[in-house]
Amino acid sequence: MATEVSHSWSLSYKGMTSDNIKGLVLALSSSVFIGASFIVKKKGLKKAGASGIRAGVGGFSYLYEPLWWVGMTTMIVGEIANFAAYAFAPAILVTPLGALSIIIRHGRNAVLADVILKEKLHIFGILGCVLCVVGSITIVLHAPPEGEIESVKEVWDLATEPGFLLYAALVLTAVFIIIFRYIPQYGQTHIMVYIGVCSLVGSLSVMSVKALGIALKLTLSGMNQLIYPQTWAFAAVVITCVITQMNYLNKALDTFNTAVVSPIYYVMFTSLTILASVIMFKDWDRQNATQIVTEMCGFVTILSGTFLLHKTKDMVDGMCTSPSMRNSKHMDEENGFGQEGIPLKRQDSL
Repeated sequence: MATEVSHSWSLSYKGMTSDNIKGLVLALSSSVFIGASFIVKKKGLKKAGASGIRAGVGGFSYLYEPLWWVGMTTMIVGEIANFAAYAFAPAILVTPLGALSIIIRHGRNAVLADVILKEKLHIFGILGCVLCVVGSITIVLHAPPEGEIESVKEVWDLATEPGFLLYAALVLTAVFIIIFRYIPQYGQTHIMVYIGVCSLVGSLSVMSVKALGIALKLTLSGMNQLIYPQTWAFAAVVITCVITQMNYLNKALDTFNTAVVSPIYYVMFTSLTILASVIMFKDWDRQNATQIVTEMCGFVTILSGTFLLHKTKDMVDGMCTSPSMRNSKHMDEENGFGQEGIPLKRQDSL
């Protein structure tokens, strides 16, 4: 019986391919750089907002703040590593590893959010970090192998199938409705408005980034893909989506607390990206039911960890802070003092 169980398990898990390992290393490196960049950019936004018009209300004074550019440079390095990771590994493997950047931003062991932004973590926040790591490991061990693609034309064919075209149309419709209908009215009070735009557009950008990464990987291996117009079409989509994401992510970070923005953005972005990847690249067609269920369990574990990280924003020494305590502590932060609780919004945007 034990032999049969072992044989059945070995059929469902064949180990990580060399491409998946390369993608894993690049994704982990990306998480380190991107996690650090959020903290530095947030600090730059605060400094810029103190002397000019804040990004949350339409200002661009942060463009003149050197600290913001340091954070942006760090993010670019992380995004390049992330870009390369998608060329080697499926989105189901790469995207959930973004949870590690949340740990870097808010984990007490990394102390970046604690020291630089004075955003403290409760013990349950540390537990949330552990859950994120466990869930990430589960997904890594059961991620599907990358499909064999010989030309960017094959990716274009996948992107123009009816299923993905329908998904893209729904995403674009939702984005335009949110931007023109809801942001003017609810942008400063509802965190899901800005994050919704970032996440929806992000799911399309990841698919285009993966297509462009595959094209560059094939080009470097001797099969020039730059001669095809599809490569440049994917590049145009990437540029458009990244600019849109950067704009609305800056607004979200400037209006709401980093400890609230990061987990919610991660959950929405990752969920939509996995959905888009399953529709476009048909990742689950190369897996059996056991592997798919295990991946989903790993993803739910990560979601549980991000939920705990989010809930710790109002906890101090094992107790939830009252509204008056949160206001008092946040006023101290705005006056230059440290804070123990983490309020939902910046005081000057209330």
